[in-house]
Amino acid sequence: MQPVSPRAGRIGRPPRLSREALLQAAHRVLEEEGPDRLTMRRLAREVSSTPMALYYYVQDKDEVLLLLLQEQAQRFPRPELPADPRERLLATAEALHDMFVGCPWIAEVLTPDDLMTVSALWVVEALIDSCIECGLSPEAAVYSYRVIWHYTVGRLVVPTVPEQPRPRTEQPGRARTATVPPPARSAPPVSGTPDSATENGENSHRQELEIILSGLLAGAGR
Repeated sequence: MQPVSPRAGRIGRPPRLSREALLQAAHRVLEEEGPDRLTMRRLAREVSSTPMALYYYVQDKDEVLLLLLQEQAQRFPRPELPADPRERLLATAEALHDMFVGCPWIAEVLTPDDLMTVSALWVVEALIDSCIECGLSPEAAVYSYRVIWHYTVGRLVVPTVPEQPRPRTEQPGRARTATVPPPARSAPPVSGTPDSATENGENSHRQELEIILSGLLAGAGR
């Protein structure tokens, strides 16, 4: 019995371009230069090709961004959500934030809320369905989803930082008025370790979400 020979195929160098290679190059451009610099022409230079050759693998820049967003979303499988609609709403909003945190370019890409991947559509459905179960009308539920969406994107674009005292600058020719500083309020010491900073950030994020949700759900049932 003769051994089975491999199927005859194309002989020579493998194709240089592929969708995976384009996505890797696009990710490098986004990380190093930002989303404004990502164009099909810039991407073609990154892979040493021509812009026309890229359209064999992707339709346009939006498809490149959607594919990259899909890769990021697929890294976060859908979690088990609470049965209580308000707690589910809060958990879903936190999941939306956690899904895209750590990628500085994603927040800028996600600013238009119509750019959403299929892998993350469960977030939209869970947010709207939870709002409706909390007593909001479908129109109010969609509005609440958009508020949560823009809040999340804004928080990713402009992360919160601890407020630092601003140095006082004296204007020339103006006498400085002596004032008695108010007594310092007692507060628990905050450690400067990265773990504590992350924990404080997560706590503030949850507190902000609870305040937003309280306002959005205040009119439920009216």
